[in-house]
Parts: sequence; C-alpha cells; structure tokens
Amino acid sequence: MEKLTLKEKVGYACGDVASNFYWRVFDVFLFIFYTDVFGLHPAAVGTMMLVTRLIDAFSDPLMGALADRTQTKFGKFRPYLLWGIIPIAAAGVLTFTVPDLDDSGKLMWAYATYIFMMLAYTFINVPYGALLGVVTGNSQDRTTLTSFRFIGAFSGGSLVAYLTPKLVEYFGQGNEAFGWQLTMGLYGGVAAILFFITFLSTKERIAPIKEQKTPILQDIKDLTQNKPWLILFSLALIIMMTITLRGSTGTFYFKYFVEREDLIGSFSFAYMIALAVGAASTPLMTKFIDKRRLLMILMSVVTVLSIAFYFVPKEQIMLMYILQIAIGFTLGPKSPLVFSMYADTADFSEWKHGRRATAMVFSAAAFAQKLGGAIAGAMIGWLLASMGYIANQVQSHDSQTGIILLMTLIPAGFAALSVFVVRFYALSDSAVIDIQHDLAQRKSTTKVSE
Repeated sequence: MEKLTLKEKVGYACGDVASNFYWRVFDVFLFIFYTDVFGLHPAAVGTMMLVTRLIDAFSDPLMGALADRTQTKFGKFRPYLLWGIIPIAAAGVLTFTVPDLDDSGKLMWAYATYIFMMLAYTFINVPYGALLGVVTGNSQDRTTLTSFRFIGAFSGGSLVAYLTPKLVEYFGQGNEAFGWQLTMGLYGGVAAILFFITFLSTKERIAPIKEQKTPILQDIKDLTQNKPWLILFSLALIIMMTITLRGSTGTFYFKYFVEREDLIGSFSFAYMIALAVGAASTPLMTKFIDKRRLLMILMSVVTVLSIAFYFVPKEQIMLMYILQIAIGFTLGPKSPLVFSMYADTADFSEWKHGRRATAMVFSAAAFAQKLGGAIAGAMIGWLLASMGYIANQVQSHDSQTGIILLMTLIPAGFAALSVFVVRFYALSDSAVIDIQHDLAQRKSTTKVSE
C-alpha cells in the first residue's frame, strides 16, 4: 500500500485550515454577532439556528450521494474543492452583512444568508471530509492524516479566534458591521488559496468495487444497518453539543460575566492551540490505547474539568485559562479519533454489504455534527432569552447564571453522556485490520478473475 508523503498530509490539512475560516467564526462569534451587532433577539437567533441547520443537515446526505456518484478525471471528491470556492466566499460576506431593513426584514435576511452559507459549506466540506476515506486504506495512516487535518483545523481556528476581533476593529474603524464584511472577504480569499493547495496535493487511491450499483436509498439503508456508524452518529451529535455550547458561550462569558471583553480573542486562541496540541498527540496515544477506550477516558476528563469550571470565581482569570487549555487538550484528539473511525465504518459497510459509499458515510456524519450544533444553538438562544438576556447591557443575576451554566455544567452533562454512548462501539482496531485484509483479498480475487 502506497505510503502517504508529508507533502500530501500537509496539503490535505490545508483544506481544514480553510474550512475553519468559516466554521470557527460560526462557533465562536456568530451568535453574539447576531445579537449584539445584527440586533436580533436571542430567542429568534436560537430558533433560526435550529431551523436553518436542520435544513442544511438534511442536505449533507444528498451532497454525499452526489459526490459518491461524481466521475471526473480528477476523481470523485477533489473537484468540489475548486467548484465550491466562489459560493463559500460569497456566502461568508453576505452572512456577515447587516442590511438597512426593519426587524422582520433583517430576520429574513439572516435566514436566507445563513442557509446559503451552510449549504455552500456543505458543498465543499462534505467531499473534503470524504476524501479522507479514499486517500489511504491503512487505519493508522488515517489516524495520522486526521491528526494533520485537525492540527490544520485547530491552527486555522486559533488564527480566527485571535485575529477576528482585531481585524473587525481594524477594518471597521468604528463601524463594526463594515469591519465584519471586510474580514470575511479576506478570509474568503485565503480559503480559496488553501482549498486549491489541497486539490493539487492529494490523490484518490481507493475506488468502489467495479460495476458497483449505487441506488441512494440502498446507501441510506446500509447506514442504518451499520451499528458502529450509528454509535458514531450519536456520539458526534452529543460531543458537538458539548463543543458548541462552550465555544459559543465563551464570548458571552467574558463579555458579561468576567467583564473583560478584551480577553475573548486570547482566551479562544489559547483554547484552539490546546486543541491543536491534543490533535497532534493523537497518533502517539493510539499506539498505546485503543480508540474506543481513549475516547472514554478523554470525555470523562472533559466532564470533570467542565464541572470544575463552574466553581471558578470571576476574578480567577488565570484559573479559567488553565482549565480551558486542559479541556482543549483533552478534546483535541476527539476529532482525529472519530473521523478515522468513520473511515473504518466505511470499510465495515463495504465488507458487510459489498458496496462502498464513502461520501455518504462522512456526509451523514456531518449531519450529526450539524444537528448537534443546531440543538446547542437553540438551547443557547432560548435559555438566554428565558433568563432575561439583553444585548450590550449589564446582565441581571439570572442572565449571568444562564451564561455560566451554558459554559460549564450543561456541556459537562453532555460530555458524560458521550462516555456512556461510546461504550457500545464494538469495531476494535484489530477487527478493522481483519476487515481491510479481507477486502484486499476480495479485490485481488476479482482482478484475477477478470
């Protein structure tokens, strides 16, 4: 089996750097942008995030089905890295544009542009994620490649977390809305270059079985009968709720509870660096600990640390940073682990059903993440509204309590739930090796018979 070069690993990682010029902005800044800059009510934002992400989430399997059926001289998935550049760059600017409309008009604009943004993100990111499943068939190499990918993701996210407030202020010169437009325009240009690098650097090596029939409904049926994938689907949804709750609430936490808005950038930056270091450590960890057991250990630690965060006084800023860095390091391996496990479930599906639908596996996984993010976003908006949150004002005791709970105990509960769910994942590392060996034998036998 052809070994992956450092150039290809870095090139593949550039795609997730590009993606995080958008995803990390959504995760950290979008909610507070809609409430404090755009001027929407938090309950309306919560409902909008649930509705729009649900619409987008159902587009993921459709995008997966489309990508699996794409045939070009460049492969199935790589061409979308070029085709999707203009839509995602345009959507980013439009989403962060504040129109001169009344409240109803603004809400309609927010719905339309955010749906466009998420669909554009799906169009380029689902094929990018599926590319992992066809670049290499070696499970350990997949873990290494996903580590590179998420080092890129967290590095890009670190830049976004740190630079975005500064860029908005620099470009806006007192006009925050205009600053957001120019910042997203800059991110779009950089993302375009990075996606192009990924296109040039990668190679699709694993093809479906020759003459494979590919009815979409059969792809979906195969997923419903793929127990390891169903476990990962549930796990991704739950963990994404943990991550989104903490990520989106952190800006509110420092602005209204700690009352140090100037620290939002550095706090998010420290967290993202910790995530990157955790992701980089994943291949070393998996040499000694099975993926399933490692996930259980990591999410247990996240649970404990998130509970501890609840008891930190507002004056103990250094302790907040220490706990946040520890949580970031512990969550960092989660993404490389889960996405390499998704690639393993694609092998399992092909082994069990004689059909391969890599993009469907990864797109339906993205569906779970977006659904988790949608539910978390709705929870933030509805809870803040119910606790009396008012944008750009000193918050009441109830409102501050809601912000603290969203940052600490509520995500701790979902982290604990993820530990329970991952216990049911039964596709061990040794089982994956046996499956891949059997698949290789089948393909070898097919070639000989031809």
